[in-house]
Amino acid sequence: MGERTGERKAARFHAKAVKPDGSFEGYASLFGAEDLGRDVVLPGAFGKSLAKRGARGVKLLYQHDPNEVIGIWTEIAEDGRGLFVRGQLLTGVARAREVLTLMRAGAVDGLSIGYHVVKAETDRASGTRRLVEVDLWEISIVTFPMLPSARVSAVKKGAHPTTREFERWLMRDAGFSRTEARVVIHRGFKALVPPREAGRPGDAALARAFRAAARLFTN
Repeated sequence: MGERTGERKAARFHAKAVKPDGSFEGYASLFGAEDLGRDVVLPGAFGKSLAKRGARGVKLLYQHDPNEVIGIWTEIAEDGRGLFVRGQLLTGVARAREVLTLMRAGAVDGLSIGYHVVKAETDRASGTRRLVEVDLWEISIVTFPMLPSARVSAVKKGAHPTTREFERWLMRDAGFSRTEARVVIHRGFKALVPPREAGRPGDAALARAFRAAARLFTN
């Protein structure tokens, strides 16, 4: 068995599940889905944590930023599929209104859990780690779900991605070509966008996306 702390996983919800009043629902985690980190969340993994905290004890954040509390969770429960959640964006908060607009447009469609591993079992043959019990403390609305298929992944707190993982993210989720991704990795984003082209429409949004990605990888 092993233990890692400060981990995250992301899943995708659909814009049709987002209502004009800011209420929405979806799955923050899927049981039995192996992620890129070779982790599988088992049914019942959230049970003790939810019994202790309840839905209101789990924070609803934007991009895992503790300074960006944008709503409340009204329901968090395990079912046969995974961790089902219902949330309410607080539209009196400016950031929450912005996020609601993005969610309804389908521009932001990720849910990501922040948790500590309490108990895990590792299959030595396959290398798969089964998460038996986790301590859930926050669920965030995020820009980039990280798994190609089920859109569920893990980003380890305090651990940097490998070059291959970062290249894969740049190509899959940020839309770069392989050549562009390698330029960013080895020479930095400024090498991809010459100074004379700075300030083009979309550059600010791309910069925000990079900052969000950095938080996912390093926070």
